[in-house]
Amino acid sequence: MGVVVTVSTPSELPVVVIGAGPVGLAGAARLLERGIEPLVLEAGPQAGAAVREWGHVRLFSPWSEVVDPAAEKLLAPTGWVRPDGAAYPSGADWAERYLQPLADVLGARVRYGATVTGVARAGRDRVVDADRAEQPFTVQLTTHDGREERIPARAVLDASGTWTTPNPLGGNGLPALGERAASARLTYRVPDLNDPAVRARYAGKRVAVVGTGASAFTALAQLADLADAEPGTHAVWVLRRGIGTDTFGGGEADQLPARGALGLRARAAVESGHAEAVTGFRTEAVERDGERLVLVAEDGRRTGPVDEVIVLTGFRPDLSFLTELRLGLDDRLQAPVALAPLIDPNVHSCGTVYPHGVRELSHPEQDVHLVGMKSYGRAPTFLALTGYEQVRSIAAALAGDRESAERVELTLPESGVCGGAGLYDAPEVTEADGGGCCATPPTAQADAPASPGTSC
Repeated sequence: MGVVVTVSTPSELPVVVIGAGPVGLAGAARLLERGIEPLVLEAGPQAGAAVREWGHVRLFSPWSEVVDPAAEKLLAPTGWVRPDGAAYPSGADWAERYLQPLADVLGARVRYGATVTGVARAGRDRVVDADRAEQPFTVQLTTHDGREERIPARAVLDASGTWTTPNPLGGNGLPALGERAASARLTYRVPDLNDPAVRARYAGKRVAVVGTGASAFTALAQLADLADAEPGTHAVWVLRRGIGTDTFGGGEADQLPARGALGLRARAAVESGHAEAVTGFRTEAVERDGERLVLVAEDGRRTGPVDEVIVLTGFRPDLSFLTELRLGLDDRLQAPVALAPLIDPNVHSCGTVYPHGVRELSHPEQDVHLVGMKSYGRAPTFLALTGYEQVRSIAAALAGDRESAERVELTLPESGVCGGAGLYDAPEVTEADGGGCCATPPTAQADAPASPGTSC
């Protein structure tokens, strides 16, 4: 049986926050700071459920940049002390030492095992105009034991992230032909090579790593370390574009030193021979070669046989439970239309993450906001600091403080990368395309296609 809540006015309703991750919990703290009651709905059994799934990965932002100030104020009376600001937490550290204590302070305002399945205006589907803005929201959810509920809300902050919806291997955004059939040999997350069972899966194997972001750098660096201990381990790094001066990030020019160092470790993996790069390769199909797999590009090129494939091609937002809301999303990135030009990798690649707030995150549907990673749609380069500024601004707007809501209170670090415009996923990037201090590392060619007349 569903739960029905009766209130006299919409202003007495809570603001529903979807997701008890870093930005969702920071949003709850910011709302409380403004005297607004939040209700956080988390599908998992603990705070930071998604973060815990990559708990073995170390952040490239230090503790000083991953703790929200309003959250810290909530935690202070409990005796909580922020860890050394210069240290870099792992995902597990972040969840256990910050997110869970923050959720515990929020207490009953956080509900676990609550999967949101739909959001709408009360009594109005997306077609109906009449009195729409005056109606509260209805948030439909399924509990861990299968019960359905509906919760009224004055506003909705969707901080559910993108972790559950990784992009597929296929270069056109669809699963490659044969990708599902080969799923037992594919993973869409950075593997935890400290786990003996996982380590055994990759030790001494030829492993394709598909992707170019921080996750791919992490996988390449970890496989290079594994190769030092387990002879025969080798990575085939599959990139949809070429390798240029900005491929490995900003290095020493990166204002987040750990992020720059990660790119340098990936570069070292290639230069040491532990990884070979296959460039301009957009995967069309996955084929069997005995017990091994071969990736086939759209132009017919083929990789050599590999034992495992690590697909790190980014993530996309799950919008399925928001279909009854009137969202204004960019048709390329699936990010809010006012935010998309600031983060669109087709337009710029200078590594700047622009601070922004309620103005850029508003939709035709008043008082609903996508925040955190989900606000970026399919775009990369999101930082926790960005999400904390988002929810600070939105909480101020919901409290009626427009001046504070529209004021930028954040300066974000740049990556030290500037490769010019229009290079996102370009098939070839050469030294002439942008300045830089580093020479282009060697790359490997995929096997030529069998059909005549097709070049490599």
